[in-house]
Amino acid sequence: MTTLRRRSVLAGATAIFAAPAVVNAQGDWPKGQVKFVVPFPPGGSTDPVARIIQAKLIDTTGWNFIVDNKPGGTGVVGAAIVAKSAPDGQTWMITFDSHILNPAFAPALPYKDSELFNVMEIGRTPQAIGAHPDRPYKTFTEVVADAKKRSGKVSIGVLAASQAVVLMTLIKKENDVDLNLIPYKGGGPLNQDLLAGVTDIGIQSLASFSPHIRANKIRPLAVTGETRTPALPDTPTLIEQGIKSFPSYSWWGVYAPTGTPRPIVDRMHAEITKAVRSPDVTQKFVEQFNMEILTTSPEAFAAYQKSEQERWFKVIKDNDIKGD
Repeated sequence: MTTLRRRSVLAGATAIFAAPAVVNAQGDWPKGQVKFVVPFPPGGSTDPVARIIQAKLIDTTGWNFIVDNKPGGTGVVGAAIVAKSAPDGQTWMITFDSHILNPAFAPALPYKDSELFNVMEIGRTPQAIGAHPDRPYKTFTEVVADAKKRSGKVSIGVLAASQAVVLMTLIKKENDVDLNLIPYKGGGPLNQDLLAGVTDIGIQSLASFSPHIRANKIRPLAVTGETRTPALPDTPTLIEQGIKSFPSYSWWGVYAPTGTPRPIVDRMHAEITKAVRSPDVTQKFVEQFNMEILTTSPEAFAAYQKSEQERWFKVIKDNDIKGD
């Protein structure tokens, strides 16, 4: 186990004992099966994150947890199901950062943000920009320099209706560079084309790119966080490279139907925190997803969502970015 992973595991174990005391839930909750809706198909990162948490909670609580995949509309279908579910603590959603952008990309949603209660941000990882190994780029600065010489010729794969496409649109505008953005409906096809050399570069969560970076099939050029990540200590941030942009992270979060009693929310928050910060789960999240564990409070998560939506919605509106 690497020093980073040992430290992450130890930090997680310590945090268990520092967590707030568990608040007793109302009545006889949970009443049978507890459902984690994942608004994406199996694969990717959100489904395995949910299933790792599910397995740990079954072990630590003895409750009956299931994961129910409800894909469609970049997470809209599953989010609508949870938003319209009874606020009784039996239904929750584990989702990805693209969820909070849906109101900007699809104004006529079958639910409102106000119908979903922010429970917690589980963790985050920076996005990574990577190149096919045959391309000459060693940094993103070199990509920008080439794109300024060959306007519109350098291609970059991005997920449609995602934070990545918004970030790259902002970078194009703020740095006066014409990159050819190629939108994809899923991370799998994006990775396939990047690995095959169909696109020059791509941007995804570090969790998605990591296996290919380790196999030397993708060369990392930049990370999008505020600081370098321990997973790629030699890869500079966009900010370090003088690129005008905002810090950007991929993250996983938990929501409940609005109106779910706060004692139930607090109990679930405490149980998930204990599960996520247990040494074995923390180790899996660090190794598989390069995840920085957060387990934020509902209030902190809601404030973060509000600030992120204000930032990215403006970029979407100002640049007329479409969700498809």
